[in-house]
Amino acid sequence: MIDKKQIIVVAAALFFAAAPVFAQHPHGGAGGVGGAGGSHGAAMSNGAADQGNSNSSAKGTSSSSPSTLLTNNTKLDNNLTTRLQSKGLLPAGTDLKDACGGFKNLGQCVAALHVSHNLKIPFACMKADMTGVAPVAGTTCPAGTGSSKMSLGKSIQALEPTADSKTESKTATTQADADIKDAQTAS
Repeated sequence: MIDKKQIIVVAAALFFAAAPVFAQHPHGGAGGVGGAGGSHGAAMSNGAADQGNSNSSAKGTSSSSPSTLLTNNTKLDNNLTTRLQSKGLLPAGTDLKDACGGFKNLGQCVAALHVSHNLKIPFACMKADMTGVAPVAGTTCPAGTGSSKMSLGKSIQALEPTADSKTESKTATTQADADIKDAQTAS
């Protein structure tokens, strides 16, 4: 007969094994931006991004950093970099892996690039606020930028207080989702 302790141990193991699956989920549509101006950007799982990419060695892991994801999926890296550069979101010669270093996921980084472009906020300032790392020396950002990690919406509020952070977050997240999806399906 199975005792209660064994059932609890098995239930806990199943819960924690499934937790990473539920930890990252795509944002977009009606539920794309949560709460008062807060969004973590579009989630990007390697499983979806790596379909059809023989260069990938991290299929199915959803907790990879954007840099790891792009390194393991060169097709996505190349297509997305080209797409973002053609829209003027990423300067020519800029490595997307470097630009996205420190972000929680790829969608969050691409959404920050869109906000930066849409609101004319230096990307270095957005990145600093969202990653909690001080901006590089010589960057003109408000005092306190990068002193703590913030959501996309909170970063917008801090860097452009007159903007509607909820609307801007939602717009940028939708744009990021579309860019990533298009980059995945491009030949």
